[in-house]
Amino acid sequence: MNLLSIAYKSIKQRALSSSLTSLSVALGVMLMVTVLVIHGIIDRMFSQQTIGYELIVGRKGSGLQLVLNTVYRLKQPIENLPYLYYLELKNDPRVEDAVPFALGDFTKEGGFPIIGTVSDYFVLDYAPDHKFKIRGSGFRDSFDAIIGSEVARENGWRVDDPNTPENEASTFKLVHGGAESDHEHDEVFTVRGVMQKTGTPNDKTVFIHLNGFYAIAGHDRPPNETLTKLKAFYTEGIPGRPDLDQTDPETLKPKPGEHIHGMEDWQKEVTAVLVNCKRPPDWPADAASPQLGDFEAEFKRGFKAQAVNPIVPMRELMQDIVGNIRKVLVVMTGLIIIVSGVSIFVSIYNSMSDRRREIAVMRALGAQRRTVFSIILAESLLLCVGGGVVGVLMGHGLVFAVAPYVAAQSGLLIDPFAFEPMELSVLPGLIVLASLVGIVPGLTAYRTDVAKALAE
Repeated sequence: MNLLSIAYKSIKQRALSSSLTSLSVALGVMLMVTVLVIHGIIDRMFSQQTIGYELIVGRKGSGLQLVLNTVYRLKQPIENLPYLYYLELKNDPRVEDAVPFALGDFTKEGGFPIIGTVSDYFVLDYAPDHKFKIRGSGFRDSFDAIIGSEVARENGWRVDDPNTPENEASTFKLVHGGAESDHEHDEVFTVRGVMQKTGTPNDKTVFIHLNGFYAIAGHDRPPNETLTKLKAFYTEGIPGRPDLDQTDPETLKPKPGEHIHGMEDWQKEVTAVLVNCKRPPDWPADAASPQLGDFEAEFKRGFKAQAVNPIVPMRELMQDIVGNIRKVLVVMTGLIIIVSGVSIFVSIYNSMSDRRREIAVMRALGAQRRTVFSIILAESLLLCVGGGVVGVLMGHGLVFAVAPYVAAQSGLLIDPFAFEPMELSVLPGLIVLASLVGIVPGLTAYRTDVAKALAE
Protein backbone atom coordinates (compact mmCIF):
# COMPACT_ATOMS: atom_id res chain seq x y z
CA MET A 1 0.00 0.00 0.00
CA ASN A 2 1.51 3.34 -1.03
CA LEU A 3 1.64 6.53 1.00
CA LEU A 4 -1.29 8.20 -0.79
CA SER A 5 -3.55 5.21 -0.08
CA ILE A 6 -2.67 5.29 3.59
CA ALA A 7 -3.20 9.06 3.71
CA TYR A 8 -6.56 8.69 1.95
CA LYS A 9 -7.74 6.03 4.44
CA SER A 10 -6.67 8.28 7.30
CA ILE A 11 -8.69 11.16 5.83
CA LYS A 12 -11.74 8.87 5.45
CA GLN A 13 -11.58 8.11 9.17
CA ARG A 14 -12.14 11.81 9.81
CA ALA A 15 -14.51 12.30 6.86
CA LEU A 16 -16.58 15.16 8.29
CA SER A 17 -13.76 17.38 9.51
CA SER A 18 -11.64 16.58 6.45
CA SER A 19 -14.52 17.41 4.07
CA LEU A 20 -15.20 20.73 5.78
CA THR A 21 -11.55 21.82 5.72
CA SER A 22 -11.17 20.77 2.08
CA LEU A 23 -14.43 22.56 1.24
CA SER A 24 -13.05 25.80 2.66
CA VAL A 25 -10.11 25.52 0.25
CA ALA A 26 -12.53 24.75 -2.61
CA LEU A 27 -14.62 27.85 -1.88
CA GLY A 28 -11.55 30.08 -1.80
CA VAL A 29 -10.25 28.66 -5.09
CA MET A 30 -13.75 28.94 -6.62
CA LEU A 31 -13.89 32.66 -5.83
CA MET A 32 -10.37 33.24 -7.15
CA VAL A 33 -11.03 31.37 -10.40
CA THR A 34 -14.30 33.26 -10.89
CA VAL A 35 -12.56 36.61 -10.38
CA LEU A 36 -9.73 35.69 -12.77
CA VAL A 37 -12.01 34.38 -15.52
CA ILE A 38 -14.53 37.22 -15.43
CA HIS A 39 -11.77 39.85 -15.27
CA GLY A 40 -9.99 38.21 -18.21
CA ILE A 41 -13.17 38.23 -20.27
CA ILE A 42 -13.86 41.88 -19.49
CA ASP A 43 -10.23 42.81 -20.14
CA ARG A 44 -10.33 41.21 -23.59
CA MET A 45 -13.69 42.76 -24.37
CA PHE A 46 -12.63 46.28 -23.41
CA SER A 47 -9.45 46.17 -25.47
CA GLN A 48 -8.15 46.92 -28.93
CA GLN A 49 -8.86 43.33 -29.94
CA THR A 50 -12.56 44.11 -30.37
CA ILE A 51 -12.24 47.40 -32.28
CA GLY A 52 -11.68 47.79 -36.01
CA TYR A 53 -11.29 51.57 -36.27
CA GLU A 54 -8.96 54.24 -34.94
CA LEU A 55 -11.25 57.05 -33.80
CA ILE A 56 -14.79 57.64 -32.67
CA VAL A 57 -16.05 61.13 -33.48
CA GLY A 58 -18.94 62.48 -31.40
CA ARG A 59 -20.15 65.57 -29.61
CA LYS A 60 -18.01 67.15 -26.91
CA GLY A 61 -18.34 65.47 -23.54
CA SER A 62 -17.05 62.40 -21.77
CA GLY A 63 -14.77 60.34 -23.99
CA LEU A 64 -15.42 57.26 -21.87
CA GLN A 65 -19.18 57.69 -22.25
CA LEU A 66 -18.79 58.05 -26.02
CA VAL A 67 -16.80 54.80 -26.23
CA LEU A 68 -19.09 52.85 -23.90
CA ASN A 69 -22.12 53.98 -25.84
CA THR A 70 -20.77 53.52 -29.36
CA VAL A 71 -18.68 50.38 -28.97
CA TYR A 72 -20.30 48.55 -26.06
CA ARG A 73 -23.83 50.05 -26.05
CA LEU A 74 -23.71 50.50 -22.28
CA LYS A 75 -24.39 54.23 -21.91
CA GLN A 76 -26.77 56.85 -23.28
CA PRO A 77 -25.44 59.03 -26.14
CA ILE A 78 -24.01 62.42 -25.21
CA GLU A 79 -25.69 64.40 -28.02
CA ASN A 80 -26.02 64.02 -31.76
CA LEU A 81 -23.88 65.42 -34.56
CA PRO A 82 -25.33 66.95 -37.73
CA TYR A 83 -25.42 64.55 -40.65
CA LEU A 84 -23.71 67.31 -42.66
CA TYR A 85 -20.72 66.99 -40.33
CA TYR A 86 -20.52 63.27 -41.10
CA LEU A 87 -20.44 64.16 -44.81
CA GLU A 88 -17.56 66.58 -44.10
CA LEU A 89 -15.59 63.81 -42.42
CA LYS A 90 -16.35 61.39 -45.22
CA ASN A 91 -15.00 63.84 -47.79
CA ASP A 92 -11.93 64.80 -45.74
CA PRO A 93 -8.81 63.83 -47.78
CA ARG A 94 -7.17 62.41 -44.63
CA VAL A 95 -10.03 59.98 -43.94
CA GLU A 96 -10.09 56.46 -45.33
CA ASP A 97 -13.29 55.24 -43.69
CA ALA A 98 -16.15 57.21 -42.10
CA VAL A 99 -19.06 55.10 -40.92
CA PRO A 100 -22.11 56.78 -39.33
CA PHE A 101 -23.85 55.40 -36.27
CA ALA A 102 -27.35 56.48 -35.29
CA LEU A 103 -28.36 54.95 -31.97
CA GLY A 104 -31.84 54.79 -30.58
CA ASP A 105 -34.72 52.45 -29.82
CA PHE A 106 -34.73 48.74 -29.02
CA THR A 107 -36.35 45.59 -30.32
CA LYS A 108 -39.65 44.72 -28.70
CA GLU A 109 -38.49 41.11 -28.32
CA GLY A 110 -35.51 40.96 -26.00
CA GLY A 111 -34.83 44.70 -25.80
CA PHE A 112 -31.76 44.55 -28.06
CA PRO A 113 -30.24 47.94 -29.05
CA ILE A 114 -30.87 49.31 -32.53
CA ILE A 115 -28.16 51.01 -34.59
CA GLY A 116 -28.74 52.72 -37.90
CA THR A 117 -25.69 52.46 -40.13
CA VAL A 118 -24.51 51.63 -43.67
CA SER A 119 -23.07 48.52 -45.30
CA ASP A 120 -19.53 49.92 -45.00
CA TYR A 121 -19.54 49.03 -41.29
CA PHE A 122 -19.50 45.33 -42.12
CA VAL A 123 -16.51 45.77 -44.42
CA LEU A 124 -14.34 46.90 -41.50
CA ASP A 125 -12.61 44.29 -39.35
CA TYR A 126 -14.41 43.85 -36.03
CA ALA A 127 -11.01 42.75 -34.64
CA PRO A 128 -7.52 42.64 -36.18
CA ASP A 129 -7.65 40.21 -39.12
CA HIS A 130 -11.22 39.20 -38.26
CA LYS A 131 -13.95 40.17 -40.71
CA PHE A 132 -17.71 39.96 -40.33
CA LYS A 133 -19.29 36.85 -41.82
CA ILE A 134 -22.96 37.35 -42.62
CA ARG A 135 -25.46 34.69 -43.62
CA GLY A 136 -28.01 36.23 -45.94
CA SER A 137 -28.08 39.07 -48.41
CA GLY A 138 -27.41 41.98 -46.04
CA PHE A 139 -28.94 45.42 -46.63
CA ARG A 140 -31.06 45.59 -49.78
CA ASP A 141 -33.40 48.48 -49.02
CA SER A 142 -34.28 50.93 -46.26
CA PHE A 143 -36.23 48.57 -44.01
CA ASP A 144 -33.69 45.74 -43.93
CA ALA A 145 -31.82 44.60 -40.84
CA ILE A 146 -28.67 42.64 -40.00
CA ILE A 147 -28.76 41.02 -36.58
CA GLY A 148 -26.17 39.59 -34.19
CA SER A 149 -25.90 35.88 -33.49
CA GLU A 150 -27.27 36.21 -29.94
CA VAL A 151 -30.27 38.18 -31.19
CA ALA A 152 -31.05 35.45 -33.70
CA ARG A 153 -30.63 32.72 -31.11
CA GLU A 154 -32.66 34.32 -28.32
CA ASN A 155 -35.49 35.59 -30.52
CA GLY A 156 -35.49 32.69 -32.96
CA TRP A 157 -35.22 35.08 -35.92
CA ARG A 158 -34.04 33.85 -39.29
CA VAL A 159 -33.17 35.17 -42.73
CA ASP A 160 -34.69 34.15 -46.04
CA ASP A 161 -32.78 31.23 -47.52
CA PRO A 162 -32.48 31.14 -51.34
CA ASN A 163 -32.36 27.34 -51.24
CA THR A 164 -35.77 27.12 -49.56
CA PRO A 165 -38.01 29.85 -51.05
CA GLU A 166 -40.87 29.02 -48.71
CA ASN A 167 -38.76 30.01 -45.73
CA GLU A 168 -39.60 33.67 -45.11
CA ALA A 169 -37.41 36.08 -43.18
CA SER A 170 -38.42 37.23 -39.71
CA THR A 171 -39.85 40.72 -39.21
CA PHE A 172 -39.94 42.96 -36.17
CA LYS A 173 -40.87 46.39 -34.88
CA LEU A 174 -38.98 48.87 -32.71
CA VAL A 175 -39.94 50.46 -29.41
CA HIS A 176 -38.72 53.47 -27.41
CA GLY A 177 -36.90 52.93 -24.14
CA GLY A 178 -36.44 49.16 -24.16
CA ALA A 179 -38.54 46.02 -24.21
CA GLU A 180 -40.89 47.24 -21.45
CA SER A 181 -41.92 50.36 -23.37
CA ASP A 182 -45.34 50.60 -24.99
CA HIS A 183 -44.20 53.27 -27.48
CA GLU A 184 -44.07 50.97 -30.48
CA HIS A 185 -43.21 52.24 -33.96
CA ASP A 186 -45.38 51.24 -36.90
CA GLU A 187 -42.49 50.57 -39.28
CA VAL A 188 -41.68 46.88 -39.88
CA PHE A 189 -38.10 45.75 -40.52
CA THR A 190 -37.06 42.49 -42.18
CA VAL A 191 -34.06 40.38 -41.15
CA ARG A 192 -31.82 40.10 -44.21
CA GLY A 193 -28.62 38.95 -42.54
CA VAL A 194 -27.37 37.16 -39.42
CA MET A 195 -23.80 37.75 -38.31
CA GLN A 196 -21.61 34.84 -37.34
CA LYS A 197 -20.64 34.97 -33.67
CA THR A 198 -17.92 37.54 -33.00
CA GLY A 199 -17.64 37.51 -29.19
CA THR A 200 -18.26 41.27 -29.17
CA PRO A 201 -21.29 43.46 -28.36
CA ASN A 202 -22.22 43.17 -32.05
CA ASP A 203 -23.64 39.74 -31.22
CA LYS A 204 -26.40 41.39 -29.15
CA THR A 205 -27.10 44.28 -31.53
CA VAL A 206 -29.58 44.86 -34.36
CA PHE A 207 -28.31 46.96 -37.27
CA ILE A 208 -30.82 48.62 -39.56
CA HIS A 209 -30.24 50.60 -42.73
CA LEU A 210 -29.55 54.26 -41.98
CA ASN A 211 -32.24 55.39 -44.41
CA GLY A 212 -34.76 53.22 -42.58
CA PHE A 213 -33.68 54.75 -39.28
CA TYR A 214 -34.48 58.23 -40.57
CA ALA A 215 -37.81 57.02 -41.95
CA ILE A 216 -39.09 56.00 -38.50
CA ALA A 217 -41.75 58.32 -37.12
CA GLY A 218 -40.32 60.30 -34.22
CA HIS A 219 -36.73 60.26 -35.47
CA ASP A 220 -37.17 63.62 -37.15
CA ARG A 221 -36.97 66.79 -35.11
CA PRO A 222 -39.14 69.81 -35.95
CA PRO A 223 -37.33 71.71 -38.76
CA ASN A 224 -37.12 74.94 -36.76
CA GLU A 225 -35.49 73.14 -33.83
CA THR A 226 -33.07 71.32 -36.13
CA LEU A 227 -32.08 74.53 -37.90
CA THR A 228 -31.50 76.33 -34.59
CA LYS A 229 -29.16 73.54 -33.45
CA LEU A 230 -27.44 73.50 -36.84
CA LYS A 231 -26.73 77.24 -36.69
CA ALA A 232 -25.37 76.86 -33.16
CA PHE A 233 -23.06 74.08 -34.38
CA TYR A 234 -21.90 75.89 -37.51
CA THR A 235 -21.31 79.36 -36.11
CA GLU A 236 -19.57 80.50 -39.31
CA GLY A 237 -22.19 79.34 -41.76
CA ILE A 238 -23.65 75.99 -42.75
CA PRO A 239 -21.34 74.41 -45.35
CA GLY A 240 -22.86 74.25 -48.81
CA ARG A 241 -26.19 75.70 -47.66
CA PRO A 242 -26.10 79.51 -47.75
CA ASP A 243 -29.89 79.45 -48.11
CA LEU A 244 -30.15 78.00 -44.60
CA ASP A 245 -27.87 80.68 -43.19
CA GLN A 246 -30.49 83.26 -44.14
CA THR A 247 -33.50 81.22 -43.06
CA ASP A 248 -35.36 82.20 -39.92
CA PRO A 249 -36.03 79.01 -37.88
CA GLU A 250 -39.38 80.44 -36.76
CA THR A 251 -40.69 80.23 -40.32
CA LEU A 252 -40.13 76.45 -40.29
CA LYS A 253 -42.37 75.64 -37.34
CA PRO A 254 -44.42 72.53 -38.17
CA LYS A 255 -48.15 72.56 -37.92
CA PRO A 256 -49.68 70.69 -34.96
CA GLY A 257 -49.56 66.93 -35.59
CA GLU A 258 -47.49 67.29 -38.75
CA HIS A 259 -44.93 64.57 -39.42
CA ILE A 260 -42.00 65.43 -41.67
CA HIS A 261 -41.41 62.81 -44.38
CA GLY A 262 -38.41 62.62 -46.66
CA MET A 263 -35.91 64.48 -44.50
CA GLU A 264 -33.18 66.48 -46.17
CA ASP A 265 -29.56 65.96 -45.16
CA TRP A 266 -29.53 69.10 -43.02
CA GLN A 267 -32.37 67.67 -40.91
CA LYS A 268 -30.61 64.38 -40.19
CA GLU A 269 -28.32 63.62 -37.24
CA VAL A 270 -25.89 60.88 -36.29
CA THR A 271 -24.77 59.78 -32.85
CA ALA A 272 -21.15 59.07 -33.78
CA VAL A 273 -18.85 58.47 -36.72
CA LEU A 274 -16.26 55.65 -36.82
CA VAL A 275 -13.12 56.88 -38.55
CA ASN A 276 -9.98 55.31 -40.00
CA CYS A 277 -7.32 57.63 -41.38
CA LYS A 278 -5.49 57.04 -44.64
CA ARG A 279 -2.10 55.30 -44.64
CA PRO A 280 0.77 55.33 -47.12
CA PRO A 281 0.90 52.19 -49.32
CA ASP A 282 3.97 50.79 -47.52
CA TRP A 283 2.73 51.64 -44.01
CA PRO A 284 2.66 48.70 -41.52
CA ALA A 285 -0.85 47.35 -41.08
CA ASP A 286 -0.53 47.14 -37.28
CA ALA A 287 0.80 50.70 -36.86
CA ALA A 288 -1.33 53.79 -36.30
CA SER A 289 -1.89 56.03 -39.29
CA PRO A 290 0.57 58.96 -39.52
CA GLN A 291 -2.47 61.23 -39.94
CA LEU A 292 -3.93 60.16 -36.60
CA GLY A 293 -2.01 62.53 -34.30
CA ASP A 294 -2.78 65.67 -36.33
CA PHE A 295 -6.40 64.62 -36.69
CA GLU A 296 -6.85 64.18 -32.93
CA ALA A 297 -5.06 67.47 -32.18
CA GLU A 298 -7.39 69.31 -34.53
CA PHE A 299 -10.42 68.06 -32.62
CA LYS A 300 -8.87 69.03 -29.28
CA ARG A 301 -8.54 72.61 -30.50
CA GLY A 302 -12.13 72.70 -31.74
CA PHE A 303 -15.31 72.96 -29.74
CA LYS A 304 -17.89 71.26 -31.96
CA ALA A 305 -16.89 67.62 -31.61
CA GLN A 306 -14.35 65.27 -30.08
CA ALA A 307 -12.34 62.44 -31.60
CA VAL A 308 -11.56 59.65 -29.15
CA ASN A 309 -9.11 56.84 -29.64
CA PRO A 310 -11.23 54.03 -28.11
CA ILE A 311 -8.17 52.31 -26.65
CA VAL A 312 -7.23 55.18 -24.31
CA PRO A 313 -10.34 55.62 -22.11
CA MET A 314 -10.88 51.87 -21.91
CA ARG A 315 -7.27 51.29 -20.89
CA GLU A 316 -7.63 53.93 -18.19
CA LEU A 317 -10.87 52.33 -17.00
CA MET A 318 -9.29 48.87 -16.86
CA GLN A 319 -6.12 50.06 -15.10
CA ASP A 320 -7.53 52.63 -12.70
CA ILE A 321 -10.81 51.02 -11.67
CA VAL A 322 -11.36 47.46 -12.85
CA GLY A 323 -7.70 46.50 -12.40
CA ASN A 324 -7.60 47.75 -8.81
CA ILE A 325 -10.85 45.98 -7.99
CA ARG A 326 -9.41 42.78 -9.41
CA LYS A 327 -6.29 43.11 -7.27
CA VAL A 328 -8.38 43.60 -4.12
CA LEU A 329 -10.57 40.60 -4.94
CA VAL A 330 -7.58 38.37 -5.73
CA VAL A 331 -5.88 39.38 -2.48
CA MET A 332 -9.07 38.71 -0.51
CA THR A 333 -9.59 35.30 -2.10
CA GLY A 334 -5.91 34.54 -1.54
CA LEU A 335 -6.37 35.30 2.16
CA ILE A 336 -9.39 33.00 2.21
CA ILE A 337 -7.24 30.19 0.79
CA ILE A 338 -4.52 30.88 3.38
CA VAL A 339 -7.09 30.78 6.18
CA SER A 340 -8.34 27.51 4.73
CA GLY A 341 -4.79 26.21 4.82
CA VAL A 342 -4.55 27.19 8.47
CA SER A 343 -7.76 25.27 9.17
CA ILE A 344 -6.20 22.20 7.52
CA PHE A 345 -3.14 22.66 9.73
CA VAL A 346 -5.31 22.88 12.85
CA SER A 347 -7.34 19.84 11.80
CA ILE A 348 -4.30 17.65 11.20
CA TYR A 349 -2.35 18.94 14.19
CA ASN A 350 -5.26 18.42 16.60
CA SER A 351 -5.68 14.88 15.31
CA MET A 352 -2.06 14.03 16.16
CA SER A 353 -2.76 13.44 19.85
CA ASP A 354 -5.48 10.93 18.92
CA ARG A 355 -3.22 9.25 16.41
CA ARG A 356 -0.11 8.80 18.55
CA ARG A 357 -0.92 5.13 19.18
CA GLU A 358 -1.67 4.57 15.48
CA ILE A 359 1.67 6.12 14.54
CA ALA A 360 3.47 4.08 17.21
CA VAL A 361 1.98 0.86 15.84
CA MET A 362 3.12 1.80 12.34
CA ARG A 363 6.61 2.45 13.67
CA ALA A 364 6.60 -0.82 15.58
CA LEU A 365 5.64 -2.66 12.38
CA GLY A 366 8.71 -1.26 10.64
CA ALA A 367 7.63 2.12 9.27
CA GLN A 368 10.49 4.60 9.24
CA ARG A 369 10.25 8.13 10.64
CA ARG A 370 10.38 9.70 7.17
CA THR A 371 7.57 7.39 6.04
CA VAL A 372 5.31 8.65 8.82
CA PHE A 373 6.33 12.21 8.04
CA SER A 374 5.51 11.65 4.35
CA ILE A 375 2.05 10.25 5.18
CA ILE A 376 1.13 13.41 7.09
CA LEU A 377 2.39 15.56 4.22
CA ALA A 378 0.39 13.43 1.80
CA GLU A 379 -2.78 14.03 3.85
CA SER A 380 -2.19 17.77 3.68
CA LEU A 381 -1.59 17.57 -0.08
CA LEU A 382 -4.74 15.55 -0.69
CA LEU A 383 -6.88 17.98 1.29
CA CYS A 384 -5.40 21.10 -0.36
CA VAL A 385 -5.05 19.86 -3.93
CA GLY A 386 -8.36 17.95 -3.82
CA GLY A 387 -10.13 21.06 -2.58
CA GLY A 388 -8.33 23.10 -5.24
CA VAL A 389 -9.44 20.85 -8.11
CA VAL A 390 -13.02 20.94 -6.84
CA GLY A 391 -12.72 24.74 -6.47
CA VAL A 392 -11.56 25.16 -10.08
CA LEU A 393 -14.53 23.12 -11.31
CA MET A 394 -16.90 25.06 -9.06
CA GLY A 395 -15.44 28.38 -10.26
CA HIS A 396 -16.05 27.56 -13.91
CA GLY A 397 -19.46 26.19 -13.00
CA LEU A 398 -20.30 29.48 -11.31
CA VAL A 399 -19.18 31.45 -14.37
CA PHE A 400 -21.28 29.16 -16.56
CA ALA A 401 -24.30 29.72 -14.31
CA VAL A 402 -24.07 33.53 -14.11
CA ALA A 403 -23.11 34.14 -17.76
CA PRO A 404 -26.71 34.33 -19.06
CA TYR A 405 -27.76 36.60 -16.18
CA VAL A 406 -24.83 38.99 -16.68
CA ALA A 407 -25.48 39.08 -20.43
CA ALA A 408 -29.16 39.85 -19.87
CA GLN A 409 -28.53 42.59 -17.29
CA SER A 410 -25.48 44.33 -18.76
CA GLY A 411 -25.19 43.25 -22.38
CA LEU A 412 -21.69 41.86 -21.71
CA LEU A 413 -21.02 38.55 -23.40
CA ILE A 414 -19.28 36.10 -21.07
CA ASP A 415 -17.84 32.90 -22.52
CA PRO A 416 -18.63 30.23 -19.88
CA PHE A 417 -15.79 28.07 -21.20
CA ALA A 418 -13.14 30.79 -20.92
CA PHE A 419 -9.83 29.83 -19.32
CA GLU A 420 -7.22 32.12 -17.82
CA PRO A 421 -3.51 31.13 -17.93
CA MET A 422 -3.11 32.42 -14.36
CA GLU A 423 -5.30 29.52 -13.22
CA LEU A 424 -2.32 27.26 -13.90
CA SER A 425 -0.55 28.81 -10.91
CA VAL A 426 -3.36 27.95 -8.48
CA LEU A 427 -2.58 24.24 -8.04
CA PRO A 428 1.22 24.70 -7.71
CA GLY A 429 0.48 27.37 -5.10
CA LEU A 430 -1.75 24.93 -3.24
CA ILE A 431 1.02 22.32 -3.29
CA VAL A 432 3.38 24.83 -1.67
CA LEU A 433 0.70 25.78 0.88
CA ALA A 434 0.00 22.11 1.66
CA SER A 435 3.71 21.45 2.16
CA LEU A 436 4.00 24.35 4.60
CA VAL A 437 0.82 23.34 6.42
CA GLY A 438 1.92 19.71 6.76
CA ILE A 439 5.44 20.32 8.08
CA VAL A 440 4.63 20.94 11.76
CA PRO A 441 2.15 18.02 12.14
CA GLY A 442 4.59 15.88 10.17
CA LEU A 443 7.43 16.75 12.52
CA THR A 444 5.16 15.92 15.46
CA ALA A 445 4.54 12.50 13.97
CA TYR A 446 8.23 12.18 13.14
CA ARG A 447 9.21 12.71 16.78
CA THR A 448 6.63 10.39 18.29
CA ASP A 449 8.09 8.26 21.13
CA VAL A 450 7.05 4.70 20.17
CA ALA A 451 7.51 3.09 23.59
CA LYS A 452 5.69 5.84 25.45
CA ALA A 453 2.82 5.96 22.97
CA LEU A 454 2.34 2.15 23.16
CA ALA A 455 2.52 2.20 26.94
CA GLU A 456 -0.24 4.80 27.13
